[in-house]
This record gives sequence, C-alpha cells and structure tokens, in this order.
Amino acid sequence: MTETSHFHLTLLTQEHSELFFDLIQNNLKRLEDFFAGTVCKTTTLQDTHEYCLEIEQRIQNKTYFPYLIIETKTEKLVGLIDLKNIDWNIPKGELGAFIDKDYEGKGIITHHGKMLINQIVSEHGFKKLFCRAAPQNTRSIQVLERIGFEFEGTIRLDYRTTRGELVDLNYYGKIFT
Repeated sequence: MTETSHFHLTLLTQEHSELFFDLIQNNLKRLEDFFAGTVCKTTTLQDTHEYCLEIEQRIQNKTYFPYLIIETKTEKLVGLIDLKNIDWNIPKGELGAFIDKDYEGKGIITHHGKMLINQIVSEHGFKKLFCRAAPQNTRSIQVLERIGFEFEGTIRLDYRTTRGELVDLNYYGKIFT
C-alpha cells in the first residue's frame, strides 16, 4: 500500500498470521498491558489465524484498519499502526501503534504515522483522529507530538490493563478541516 525504500505498509490479512503471531510474542512484555485485546487473541498461532480472519471481516465492515509495517528487504513484520474505535457519524477514529523492540527509536512510527494519517484522512474523510497514551509513556507521547497531535486532557481510570489495574490515560487529538 504505502512504501518507502526500507519499509512499506499493508493491511493485515490472514496470510500474515504467522508473522503477526511472532511479532506479538517477541514483544509480549511491552504489549501486554496496553494492547490487551490483541495479546489475549494471539496466544497461539491458531488463535492468531482466527483473529486475523475476524479482522478481515472488520476491515470489510470498515470498523477497524490495522496496517502492518514491513521491512521491504527482509519482509519482516516490524510494527503496527491501527485505526480503531471508529465513529463514522463524526467521522473520527483512534490511532494506536507499536514497533518491534529491535526497531524502536528509529523514527519508523513517526514517518509512517504521518504518511498513513494523510492517506486515511484523504481516503475516508476523517475530521478527527485521537490517540491515548499512558502519562508515563514519554516515548509514545513524543511521537504523538511529532506527528502533530495535541494534548486534550487526562481521563482518569480510563483503561483496564491485562493485569486488571485501572489506569489514567492522556488523550491527544488532531483535527482535519
């Protein structure tokens, strides 16, 4: 779909099940608290395959758009930027992202996030995109600010982690007119 010389973006399909499973398992400790839904649905390769089939239906229904970041040379799956919690009435949606621990800090999410935002706003006519980040997740907050998201506020007790802890989340938004 979207490509640069080193990485390209493509929507997740069932054909990516094994690569997606490996990415989640290799980064499990980093993902388990704030990607709880994905982590709980990808505990085995079979679960991941079924989850990817479910995702294909959600893409067709335009309720979820998960974009994989793939290293072009090796075809290794290195990250995900997804658009979820879509409200077509506004229209708005929530962006989420993560990168493999070995590719962190290289500007990949920032670069591809900007490209993807331009693409989905143009293609789907979103008026607002928002992101949530734990207040202590300074690296994610820096990426959001580089992409042009503005701090809108902190919602207290907004999310339950995999361990059951209720935590506050900062909300960041970007408006498109």
